[in-house]
Amino acid sequence: MDASQTAAVAPVTPKNPGLKRDIGLIGLIWTSEGSIIGSGWLFGALFAAQAAGTAALISWVIGAAAIIILAFVHAELGAMYPVAGGTARFPHYAFGSAAGASFGWFSWLQAVTVAPIEVMASVDYLSVHASWVESSKDHLTARGYALAVVFMAVFVIVNWYGIKFLAHTNSAATWWKVAVPVFTVLVLAFTHFHGSNFGVGGFAPFGTKGVLSAVSTSGIIFALLGFEQADQLAGESRNPARDIPRAVIGSILLGAVIYVALQVVFIAALPHSAFAHGWANLAFTAKAGPFAGLATTVGLGWLATLLYIDAVISPSGTGLIYATATSRVSYGLSRNGYVPAIFERTSKRGVPWFGLLFAFVMGLVVFLPFPTWQKLVGFVTSASVLMYAGAPLAIGCLRKQDPDRPRPYRLPGSWFWAPVAFVVANLIIYWSGWDTLWRLGLAIVLGYLLLGGSALFKLNPKVPHMDWKSAQWLPVYLLGMGVISWQGGFCSSGPASSVSCGATDRIPLWWDIVIIAVFSLVIYYWAQAVRLPDEETQEYIGSVEVVATD
Repeated sequence: MDASQTAAVAPVTPKNPGLKRDIGLIGLIWTSEGSIIGSGWLFGALFAAQAAGTAALISWVIGAAAIIILAFVHAELGAMYPVAGGTARFPHYAFGSAAGASFGWFSWLQAVTVAPIEVMASVDYLSVHASWVESSKDHLTARGYALAVVFMAVFVIVNWYGIKFLAHTNSAATWWKVAVPVFTVLVLAFTHFHGSNFGVGGFAPFGTKGVLSAVSTSGIIFALLGFEQADQLAGESRNPARDIPRAVIGSILLGAVIYVALQVVFIAALPHSAFAHGWANLAFTAKAGPFAGLATTVGLGWLATLLYIDAVISPSGTGLIYATATSRVSYGLSRNGYVPAIFERTSKRGVPWFGLLFAFVMGLVVFLPFPTWQKLVGFVTSASVLMYAGAPLAIGCLRKQDPDRPRPYRLPGSWFWAPVAFVVANLIIYWSGWDTLWRLGLAIVLGYLLLGGSALFKLNPKVPHMDWKSAQWLPVYLLGMGVISWQGGFCSSGPASSVSCGATDRIPLWWDIVIIAVFSLVIYYWAQAVRLPDEETQEYIGSVEVVATD
């Protein structure tokens, strides 16, 4: 065969070969698990025990069930549309630009607050050995705030120069992040386990409100977030129909087992003197760093040292990743024409430098109204779940608007699970408490001012047409959730009847759950009724497809 014949039959390498389906089940599970195990394990057990007593174990089960429901709905959409920032894009496809801009802003709010909360975790643990970091009321001092600024600045510098190296260390970091809490469980279970600690003061000393409040305000939902990382890799999964649901459920269940085990050994290892002033005022040596302080109290100084090291390494790794994510979200919002075009400015290394610096500044502002890890966790939880709430709304619409698109994973009974997931999301938001939600509402208003100002002053030439008609339910939804929370009985630090946070406590427990459920269903079916016409949805979706290669 001559050269011309050889050239004629030689395979041509496509310029855009598409995504390679190289990731198996274990890889997908590990991707999500690395996000699920973060700073939540360092504090969740203490704050959940303070909020619910032994019944904190029930809070973890409720939290895991809620996240599984949300995750399954997200799994179908993530597999159908393997696009960056899917949580913000799904409502955009179903309801148009007004909803897309809103959920894009919710996504940015969630991302920009994660780096500060990871910094707070590290600073809280460091305060045990550096008393100048925090005041007697667990608030950052001026020098403590300066230390937080240094942490945030390091995130910016590493993202600017070294994020490629960081990406290659993700697998090793995940092994570390999982191994340390598992090792802690084993050590405490075999050395300091006091079964009599369970049920001190009654199984649920703060009643049902304490159990439900702990789900949102103690770091439980926050700890279990991250399942969507497997969804985001759906286009690169070898068998998405089989592996995506297994990875989502597997990662959440593995995370839940670890967290429940941590809760068990934490309660069991507490010295009896810790209960002297009740669950709400648990006291032991160096409580600012709960697990390390507990290890010190029971004479395991070497374990405490390991935990202090982990309290810097694990949160910092997560903070670095979310510093990256925040700048990419704002970059995407700018590409869609929602925020000023300056957010698209990139450095020679391809880093969205303005978005990175803006996230740094806003991260420092976040510390001011939320000076403690527990205060900030409620905000992050409610912002995250508000972002996730778009998926249940979108899935029912997209089943009708885009019926012929291949679905690597198809959620059975979505007509039932989608509205249930939306109800669950709103309950989690409600349980965050009025003092958290009014701050979230203020952040949303500021976001709309930014979006509106960008359009008014034409700071981005790509300002899209706003589909107000298809998003008419959105302001009613946001305002309605605020009013119900204000009239309800939940605060971030306990029941409204015993804590002054501005909530009126006029809606009795159980009736508030009924009201949230009914309100959620009204919004859900209203949104379905005013969804975009099918042809407009197809224009927004464009050519989103997964090309498999062997």
